[in-house]
Amino acid sequence: MTVSDLPRRAVTRSAKLATLPLGFAGRAALGLGKRLGGKSAEIVAQEVQQRTAEQIFKVLGELKGGAMKLGQALSIFEAALPAEIVGPYRATLTKLQDAAPPLPVATVHKVLTEQLGDDWRENFLSFDDRPTAAASIGQVHKAVWHDGREVAVKIQYPGAGKALLGDFAQLARLGKLFGVLLPGLDMKAVLSELRERVAEELDYLREAEAQHAFAQEFADDPDFHVPDVVAANEMVLVSEWMDGTPLSRIIAGGTTEERDLAGLLFVRFLFCSPARVGMLHADPHPGNFRMLANGKLGILDFGAVNRLPDGYPKAFGQLTRIFNEGDMDTVVAGLRREGFIRPDIEVDKDALRAFLAPYVEPTAVEEFTFSREWLQNQAASVTDLRPTNVVRQLNLPVSYVLIHRVHAAGVGVLCQLGTTARFRDEVIRWVPGFIDDPNGEPVPLT
Repeated sequence: MTVSDLPRRAVTRSAKLATLPLGFAGRAALGLGKRLGGKSAEIVAQEVQQRTAEQIFKVLGELKGGAMKLGQALSIFEAALPAEIVGPYRATLTKLQDAAPPLPVATVHKVLTEQLGDDWRENFLSFDDRPTAAASIGQVHKAVWHDGREVAVKIQYPGAGKALLGDFAQLARLGKLFGVLLPGLDMKAVLSELRERVAEELDYLREAEAQHAFAQEFADDPDFHVPDVVAANEMVLVSEWMDGTPLSRIIAGGTTEERDLAGLLFVRFLFCSPARVGMLHADPHPGNFRMLANGKLGILDFGAVNRLPDGYPKAFGQLTRIFNEGDMDTVVAGLRREGFIRPDIEVDKDALRAFLAPYVEPTAVEEFTFSREWLQNQAASVTDLRPTNVVRQLNLPVSYVLIHRVHAAGVGVLCQLGTTARFRDEVIRWVPGFIDDPNGEPVPLT
């Protein structure tokens, strides 16, 4: 398959998604038959849920684009499902991400001609036809700009936007299916929000605007470097080239000191950006980060950003602080107010405390070590398909969709790095509401 085949394969993609409702209806009928045959309603419900989950994740894993974005956004809820269900799904997604097929050279040149004009080569002293990187909607080529600067030229796959948004049109029909697995989640709202954000990712002019804002803010910063934009339009983005060691290489073979520094700067960047730029980088996977020779963290790819002009939501810091103080009644009330617990859902406070504790733990101690084992223990504590599982009762408010995506992905990166650092200091410095006011009084939950 080449990327230019994507539009012609749209019928196949739709057909795969269309199998889900039919399969679910058949399993529901099968469940009714078993119930009549003497099995308890709860056992039948669990069997239907498990088979539904198996088919959903199997089909989503075979797709790309919108399905992949949905999987990223729902990563915390995947923890509520058994490993045997989501394991193959995650493996397929990883394979898809690693195997993005490159555009044929002729197609690359065609896009450049359409976007930059027949004389596009006059912009460059040289242009490497071989891509240096490929992602879900585009690929990157190294070139030398006409003024002698080395640049990265990101080119969007023709048809990628249509395929990506087509996935969401199909996924929107599956809200009831996800309701079987996650009864507390407003899937329709989540899908709508993700679709809007994906539409933004397809607009390279909007990405250029965000990248330039970050580059301006972090110019000459002691900790971070963001390559500035050189030129851009809807499907081509040219920015300054940035060398460095990819975070994936540090994960694979970095020293303890390198891992600790990379993880600390990674967290500092994510937490400080809303306060400093009014935006949160919303695609924090290792491929978008480099450790530079001067010790700075370099950041790439600003297609997915969460615009937070007022900084991090104050309630996030307040609820984290109140949880650490042990007041679960106020935590539950705050989660309801923010939309994490819908009005018709009752949660067990002890179960909620047990679920949240690991995620709040790094903010409650002076120094913390992330590890794969720690993360596996957290996932193991919530792999339960029963309707009373607190994870399955929670909702993901629209305003937190990208924040959740960042936190879930960010914790995964930190556990891969095995970083030990003073993360609490970063929360105190950058997350509003986490500390008391200057007079020593707790800031009231607003």
